[in-house]
Amino acid sequence: MMILSMKGIILAGGTGSRLYPLTRVTNKHLLPIGRKPMISHCVDRLVECDITEIMVITGTEHMGHIVGMLGSGAQHSCHLTYRVQEKPDGIAGAMKLCRSFVGDDDFAVILGDNIFQNDLKGHVSAFKKRSHGECSLLFKQVPDPHRFGVGKFLDGKIVEVVEKPANPPSDLACVGFYMYASNAFEQLDKLVPSPRGELEVTDLNQWYISRNVCNFGIVNGWWTDAGTFESYGLANKLVGE
Repeated sequence: MMILSMKGIILAGGTGSRLYPLTRVTNKHLLPIGRKPMISHCVDRLVECDITEIMVITGTEHMGHIVGMLGSGAQHSCHLTYRVQEKPDGIAGAMKLCRSFVGDDDFAVILGDNIFQNDLKGHVSAFKKRSHGECSLLFKQVPDPHRFGVGKFLDGKIVEVVEKPANPPSDLACVGFYMYASNAFEQLDKLVPSPRGELEVTDLNQWYISRNVCNFGIVNGWWTDAGTFESYGLANKLVGE
């Protein structure tokens, strides 16, 4: 069976308004989680999966700070490329900027404020062994699923990801780590902005789900985002020193 190569994408844009005033003079992804910057946790998670060609997407205001912290990637045993997302048009909008970087490879996307206890090697290895044309999403059981995109499942298959539902169909939140075949860019080109003016990654994922080519896995160990004061504090508590 052919083993596919993968590129990595770290999304580290946004204004970090929910962490203001900590983000008044720096990008939230440079705030410390434990003994290293938030974004370094994401780089390390990708490298653990043998994904060493990585593009970092961030905004114009703090791009210099991000580059100054991560440099070429040598300190993380990887090669980093950078791209500016000039307008806040969503996760899928940021992904569109990576088309030439990804080329014909499959790729993994990690949101820069997502922190995982354990490595994701098993999930990435399983995706690499599959044929082209698929997507894979990861989920984690949470006590407050109404805060997240939540998986709806039927007969052992995922049938929908429902964004921040008032009545969640499950307690499994879709975490910020997505894997795609390179054909994702054809679908990204077809997306239209949502009412909030963004290209939604949920719409891309639903395209794969509707064609029964979306697989899923359950994350072991703890997981949290770090985009609010509450979750940022939790992430530091979980990581410790």
